[in-house]
Amino acid sequence: MNNLKGTLKKGIILVLILAVPGFLYYLLTVKGKNRYKPLPFYGPKIVAKTGHKFHGKYIPDTIYHKLDDFKLIDQNGHPVSFKTFQGKIFIASFFYTHCPTVCNEVNKHLDSLVSAYVKNRMVKFITITVDPNRDTPDALKQYAQKYKKPDSKWLFATGDTTTIYNLARKGFLVNAARAGDDFIYDNNLILIDQDKRIRGYYTGTSPVEVSRLNDEIKVQIAEELRKIKAPEL
Repeated sequence: MNNLKGTLKKGIILVLILAVPGFLYYLLTVKGKNRYKPLPFYGPKIVAKTGHKFHGKYIPDTIYHKLDDFKLIDQNGHPVSFKTFQGKIFIASFFYTHCPTVCNEVNKHLDSLVSAYVKNRMVKFITITVDPNRDTPDALKQYAQKYKKPDSKWLFATGDTTTIYNLARKGFLVNAARAGDDFIYDNNLILIDQDKRIRGYYTGTSPVEVSRLNDEIKVQIAEELRKIKAPEL
């Protein structure tokens, strides 16, 4: 009797192991259409003159806010631009190396997040200084070494003040300014999709928000993968 119960129990476990992944896949995809809720788009939107039909209804296209291309320099003295992130999702943040407390807390959370995606070729990270006069590539290199992450995965970037502050305000839509000997900047982590559109803001000092970012990176990866058309057989 005990043997029968044991065999039955093992059979149920085996069925669950085989069935649950398929059921989850069914929930996510029905007839090739993903059923998860895509992430929102942030920033100003423009209704285009073009459109498309969906279930027989004409829907005007929407042009979402995008970053303009930029020119920065990473901790190794290499140029950083859109080309660096071609085909990539990336997470951006701002800091400065001599920041007393907040930056270290944000980057500690980022360090953990980078570890989770260190082998994922679709995801990169960039942390941009708001004090480019002091934070040279050599200074950024020294700062980055304590995190022991691949330079190609987590970039620390600098540039001229005008470029950085305009990129923050007009591109990422966050604050970045100098106020005497201090700096004003947002401690947000910003999720950017492959088309250079903003898909999420997350408080970098909050473990709960960083966890949400982790989840939403996966959602965005799924969205980007759906854009890849399977070859016709």
